[in-house]
Amino acid sequence: MVLWQLYTIAGVVCIILEMIVPSMFFLNLAIAGFITAILSLFINNADMLAIDFIVLSLVSIFLLRPLLLRTLKPSKDKETGIKSEYIGKIVKVTEPVTKYSGAITIYDERWNARVENDDEIPAGTEVRIVKNDSLIMYVERV
Repeated sequence: MVLWQLYTIAGVVCIILEMIVPSMFFLNLAIAGFITAILSLFINNADMLAIDFIVLSLVSIFLLRPLLLRTLKPSKDKETGIKSEYIGKIVKVTEPVTKYSGAITIYDERWNARVENDDEIPAGTEVRIVKNDSLIMYVERV
């Protein structure tokens, strides 16, 4: 078997592994395999191609992987469907808000609410949303 075929097969196997285990690790090895397959058309030394594959793999892992992970990482907005537009809104408390329980209304929808300190906010009080964690809004007195 010719060297370019070996590195092409290695690249395809790494792509298949990346589809099975999506970790952005095997994709870097696949890229290195395909580049080495192209280089093997010009270089016939197997030892030199192995070194090229290793160097390209390491460069790809250390430079390309962080970029791929950052661009593909889901944001909090996409995970929960909550937009940051709620932060800073002033809303009414419908159930007394404590560190462990409570509720507020935003646009006539009920949301779970909490305070970060040991304060207790009674129902009917206006509060400001300071942050959200999943579907729980953290509030403070206005």
